[in-house]
Amino acid sequence: MPRAWAEIDLEAVRHNVRTLRRVASPARLCAVVKANGYGHGAAAVGRAALEAGADWLAVAQVEEAVALRDAGIDAPLLLLSEPRIDEVEDAVSTGAHLTVYSSACVAAVAKAVLAARVPAAPLHLKVDTGMRRVGVAPGDVLPLARAITELAEVRLAGVCTHCPVADEPDDPFTHEQLRRFDEIVAELREAGIDPGIVHAANSAATILHPESRHDMVRCGIAVYGIPPAPALAGLVDLRPALTLASEVSFVKRVAAGEGISYGLHHRFERDTVVATVPIGYADGVPRALGLAGQEVLIGGRRRPMVGVVTMDQLMVDCGPEGDVAVGDRVVLLGAQGEERITPDEWAARLGTISYEVVCSIGARVQRRYR
Repeated sequence: MPRAWAEIDLEAVRHNVRTLRRVASPARLCAVVKANGYGHGAAAVGRAALEAGADWLAVAQVEEAVALRDAGIDAPLLLLSEPRIDEVEDAVSTGAHLTVYSSACVAAVAKAVLAARVPAAPLHLKVDTGMRRVGVAPGDVLPLARAITELAEVRLAGVCTHCPVADEPDDPFTHEQLRRFDEIVAELREAGIDPGIVHAANSAATILHPESRHDMVRCGIAVYGIPPAPALAGLVDLRPALTLASEVSFVKRVAAGEGISYGLHHRFERDTVVATVPIGYADGVPRALGLAGQEVLIGGRRRPMVGVVTMDQLMVDCGPEGDVAVGDRVVLLGAQGEERITPDEWAARLGTISYEVVCSIGARVQRRYR
């Protein structure tokens, strides 16, 4: 029996995909399932998203694309990052559309296609319009696009960019970035080059910036029912898909003045009952979360974590009344009774974002689908 588990509501995923499709229409929807579906399970979420009308799936790494194909998923697939040269053969074998932004990678793909004697590989040319992470500089887009069109082994299937501040409604950068991207796409068309599928919108841009939707949107965090930023909560009808849960494994009384966990950083001001829960930082619960004031749900009530989270266990102050028993369900993320704890709540405690919270849920936490 697992000591901790993540319950994934696939109907919530389907609902979110249907909602996002309505928002983005007539653009196609690409559901991003990289990082094991943001911790939710890539294959299961991918199938649910496709059932609900997603047109594409997207991943970040070649092995993620291979895993989806091995799971029997044959839907259109986009690799969001340029593969390493030593990964190109495997990338081509998946039949995925490959993101590129260097002439070296384009040449390697053409060579792999020629050796494998497969149809021309579809490439999406990524343009750096301001995030400064990866992508072709605007001035180099036209030469690289021309080079792609001159090779029989590859074809230009798309042009894309990425929006780094689309989740900040008052930041003017996104509008300027999208204007620049539109100019680049227009230059390609004026040169007689068909850009293929034009796409720029992530979840936040899909929700906030209609001009970003183009031919396709790439939605990640919103597919899982989590707003791209707290300020965007409630703008569209999203349902959280994940519940992270465990159960009480041990109960003990602790006297006032005693400390708890490594470092004894927390000392009790009164006699109390403490429950131990068998989930820890090896499972994705950050070590500092208890010291930051986070709570869990037991019996439909919020109860504070105490002390530092250890590798495999954490402790919860259940109060002098001690109304807790071994086997009681503990919810760390999700709802119990009238209460709910969200990834954004954890993120606010720790100075991070909800993406990191769900992506950090460890491999030994069993995923259960319903």
